[in-house]
Amino acid sequence: MNRFAALRRPLLAALAVALAAPVIAQSNATDQGAETRIRKLEAEVRALQRQVFPGGDGKYFPPLAQPGQPSASPSGTPASSPVSDLLTRVDAIEAQLARLTAQQEENSNKLTQLEARLAALATPAPAPVASVAAATPAATATTAAATPAPAPSTGAATGSNLTAMTGPAPRPTATAPAPRPTATPTAAASARPAARPAAPSAQRLAAVRAIEKPKTEDAGDDEYSYGFRLWEAKFYPEAQQQLILFLDKYPRHARRSFARNLLGRAYLDDGKPVEAQKWFLENYKDRQFRDRAADSVLFLAEATKRQKDTNRACIALAQFVDEFPREAAGRLKTQYDATRAGLKCD
Repeated sequence: MNRFAALRRPLLAALAVALAAPVIAQSNATDQGAETRIRKLEAEVRALQRQVFPGGDGKYFPPLAQPGQPSASPSGTPASSPVSDLLTRVDAIEAQLARLTAQQEENSNKLTQLEARLAALATPAPAPVASVAAATPAATATTAAATPAPAPSTGAATGSNLTAMTGPAPRPTATAPAPRPTATPTAAASARPAARPAAPSAQRLAAVRAIEKPKTEDAGDDEYSYGFRLWEAKFYPEAQQQLILFLDKYPRHARRSFARNLLGRAYLDDGKPVEAQKWFLENYKDRQFRDRAADSVLFLAEATKRQKDTNRACIALAQFVDEFPREAAGRLKTQYDATRAGLKCD
């Protein structure tokens, strides 16, 4: 029995080896196939990563080595030295400073030209006034015929335009009373009260009182808004008084330019273009409060147009377009087209 058991053990060992050999070979083949498939999958994932992230960071996948391409510099190597960076920034600052300086000089030059143009407007021509005051009707006819001659000159045209802006009409009234005392002073004195407008009716006073005056924390703005409401309701004399009161009481208010322009419009709507011109010109000449300077130049052209003075109206329109091109093409385009209609400007 023991002898049979001793013979069986080698046989069992040989049989186990024979049975395990195919299994081991099969497992080795399976491992090699899996390794090959894994490597193929890894290569496909890398290719997909390079398509989705072209030029991506090396920490996600290693870069492909391609012939003819320069090797990338290490990430820790600086692109340039700190001194060269500072010099580049200084050069950029100097270039920007040069541009700002050039722009400042250009703006200063434009302002100088505008001031020179305004100074030309502000120089009245005394010769026509003197000739009108002292000449006979025949002489005035000859001077009136002679004045259109210097019209091609810009300085003469702008000077005559200012004469219309400031309102030359009050000057003859200042010199005209001189011969009147030799006639009948009593008649002249009696004529003055007759020329004053009649007192407003009770119905008009009630209508003016019905316009509510706003009451806010800004008393100056309330005064201006009340004048605007009077003008909007077409109570032009009352609006004129209210706006003049505002200008006298609040000379530095933010609404000053609005008030002077509206005051000129109140006179213009009231049929007094000469008075309107004075306020339009004064509002335009103010170099600090210029919120409605463009409007004043445009309505100045409208006032001279109503006086049938085409030359001065065209000069004011040209000044408006030259100095305020944005308003001429935007907010005030409709008013500009309406004012220019019917005028034959060069």
